[in-house]
Amino acid sequence: MILMIGLLVLMWVLMMRPQRKKEKEERLFREKLQKGDRVVFSGGIYGKVHSVDTHTVEVEVSNGVVMTVEKGMIQPAPEEKN
Repeated sequence: MILMIGLLVLMWVLMMRPQRKKEKEERLFREKLQKGDRVVFSGGIYGKVHSVDTHTVEVEVSNGVVMTVEKGMIQPAPEEKN
């Protein structure tokens, strides 16, 4: 019985640690957002940060087209390979 409880606790720790690390990295990324950063929305739209507010970010998705989105919907754009 104690062995089963120990295994469940071990599995929980092994599953939660990577998730918390990823959440921390995403939170730090959103806190450090600044004008000119390339980002991608959770819907797959790419753009460049135009301005940053407390809870929202204005992102230029095309020349002269600026969208306002929640910070939580933004992720770093993957590196482009040439």
